[in-house]
Amino acid sequence: MRKGSFNLHTIIGKRVLTDSTFVLRMARNGLKFTAGQHIQVGPPNGIHTREYSVYSTPNDDFIEILVREVEDGLVTPVLKKLKVDDGVVINDAVGYFSVDKEVAPGRRFLFVASGTGISPFHSFIKTYPDIDYTLLHGVRWAEEAYERDEYNPNRYVACTSRDHQGDFHGRVTDYLAKNPINPDTLCYLCGNCDMIYDVFDILEKQGVKSTNIFTEVYF
Repeated sequence: MRKGSFNLHTIIGKRVLTDSTFVLRMARNGLKFTAGQHIQVGPPNGIHTREYSVYSTPNDDFIEILVREVEDGLVTPVLKKLKVDDGVVINDAVGYFSVDKEVAPGRRFLFVASGTGISPFHSFIKTYPDIDYTLLHGVRWAEEAYERDEYNPNRYVACTSRDHQGDFHGRVTDYLAKNPINPDTLCYLCGNCDMIYDVFDILEKQGVKSTNIFTEVYF
């Protein structure tokens, strides 16, 4: 069913992760995407949509997004109220924040996320299970280390700024300052723009070429 350039997808599952964060699972309806791409999602009878990196993988027969409610937002409070069998509108996937599967073997990857910016990395890691990665996840509280059991515990680092219950107390920038990386690492950053600017500067000072740093800003 079409709505302008959007398709209507039925919600087939919902996982509540925290009071404000949840995963919506929708029928895929043949939607094609590459791990790391994003879609626009909104309620079926509304005029507003929001961009979300796809949380699931191209190999799944469903499509998932990770959503954090913004209390005064135009979309997320409505999405939070939706239930299984309700519908959402989704446009075709777009974007170039992706891993070159021809380059991945033998390369070392650093993934740096803040908050729900972990979404594309969840898709990367599930799509390429043999990828050699370290994932730094910057959150305020340890409960915001969303579905951390999905990741290899030796490769995932929750950097918590408000409590000491994560793997590292402090921001991802603090972790990188204390744990420099190999300059040949391919670095992917996804989250708020301040984090991206700060991490970009740290990585360049550690010898990483700008051509090996890829960014996706979450608003």
